Amino acid sequence: MTELPDKMRAVLLTGHGGLDKLVLRDDVPVPRPGRGEVVVRVRAAALNNTDINTRTAWYSDKVTDGITQDGGTDGFAEAEADQGSWGGQPLTFPRIQGADVCGKVAAVGDGVDPARIGQRVIIDGWIRHDLNDIENWDYFGSELNGGFAQFTKVPAENAHALVCDLSDVELASFPCAYATSENMVDRPRVGEGDQVLITGASGGVGSAAIQLCKRRGATVIAMASEAKHDQLVPLGADHLLPRSVADLEATLRPLTGDGRVDVVLDVVGGDGFPLVVDRLRPGGRYSSAGAISGPSVAFNLRNLIYRDLEFYGATCLQPRVFGNLVGYIERGEVRPVIGAVFPMEEIHAAQELFITKQKVGKIVLTVD
Repeated sequence: MTELPDKMRAVLLTGHGGLDKLVLRDDVPVPRPGRGEVVVRVRAAALNNTDINTRTAWYSDKVTDGITQDGGTDGFAEAEADQGSWGGQPLTFPRIQGADVCGKVAAVGDGVDPARIGQRVIIDGWIRHDLNDIENWDYFGSELNGGFAQFTKVPAENAHALVCDLSDVELASFPCAYATSENMVDRPRVGEGDQVLITGASGGVGSAAIQLCKRRGATVIAMASEAKHDQLVPLGADHLLPRSVADLEATLRPLTGDGRVDVVLDVVGGDGFPLVVDRLRPGGRYSSAGAISGPSVAFNLRNLIYRDLEFYGATCLQPRVFGNLVGYIERGEVRPVIGAVFPMEEIHAAQELFITKQKVGKIVLTVD
């Protein structure tokens, strides 16, 4: 095993709550690889909604609001710590968050080829102890320590080597958002000729979904703040709609012919949920990987039952989905969208900007 330092700099999540729960330390023990594991020297790590959701315990059943500036910054008074993770389970603290990582393999454990040392890698965040037991999967940066640190460790199969000309910052923008988006696109079988409505299209997952749908030959209708529309056209959006539309059917009719679409990819939820579901054609498919406007929705079940709709929750992804993403990156079929870059020491400012949703694409931390 390569010699590793004893201590490292890392951001520790010390409990559920506001930004004050994120504490920068320089005396955190460096992880050591166990059998079948690698330690990665982190060079860049991107922010995701799950970082905010976990810190604030937004996953608690009692939290029904979306992530607002106040809630994201200060936390939620009604949040329940025993439901603090994405799977509704309690977390132990301190915890190192950060699901998106690009870095180099610094050390390997028993059973891992030493030739892997020095490989540049990105990390698949799903730790699958048993492929058939999704309930007991863990997530990197949630149940296990993640990438807001100088070093991190994962099972060797989760560290994907790749060869390309993209920078560390650019590569760090891919793993969580693009893998989530690829899963959200893959599950409802988006394909050639599909008309796809994407909500929250300017965020990390939404902007990735535009590209991933276009590479499958779909027509993309992207909903986002009008101030961000110009930045979505180069990603492949065929039609652009504002974030809120007074009459969605009338707005869609000249674009689709009947005011309906084949697929809805939704990361917004909240009050807009019944409106976008209503725009699905009979036999249409709805896929969701988030609910940033709120998890509680009103819905008429007759729309599901009598129009033979298909609904997909797209959280846990199979290994092939991440493998597909690595191929897209190496072949240049998707490109990174970077909204802002901060040093890890400025994680509070980075999360404050993230919560405002003012930037298109990913906010990335550099780790020195």
